Amino acid sequence: MEFPARICGNRQWDDEFRQRVRRHQQERDERWTSIEEEKHIGRLPLEGRVVVIDCVTLWITNFFADLRQDIDACLEACRQEIVELARQDAVLIIISNEIGMGMHADTEAGRRFTDLQGWVNQYIAARADTVVFMISGIPLTVKSTTAL
Repeated sequence: MEFPARICGNRQWDDEFRQRVRRHQQERDERWTSIEEEKHIGRLPLEGRVVVIDCVTLWITNFFADLRQDIDACLEACRQEIVELARQDAVLIIISNEIGMGMHADTEAGRRFTDLQGWVNQYIAARADTVVFMISGIPLTVKSTTAL
């Protein structure tokens, strides 16, 4: 396997966000190949690689914005990308957030996004061999299909 690649779905909305992205890129050493892709991660040539996708929350934000908060269209687009991604012979490490455990959103758009995030997380977790929930740096294995 080649050295790891890190796919970031960051859409750089403003100067502050561009600075955040730059700082994260500078923190990675030369072993990492960074790939910036806002939405179409399933189309990337990832065969034979270890790939970190960081993160689902930022990635689906791009669909949510572009598809004008149409939850059904967003969910379908995300599912299609995940299916395409899973067809590749690559080791995938997918990072997401569980925003549904936080404060209840006070806007309709916020609640719709929280629902979308949860459904995409469920879709990915159902297909994953291993699911780890990280709390304060402590990993909790939620699902593992490998024998210990």
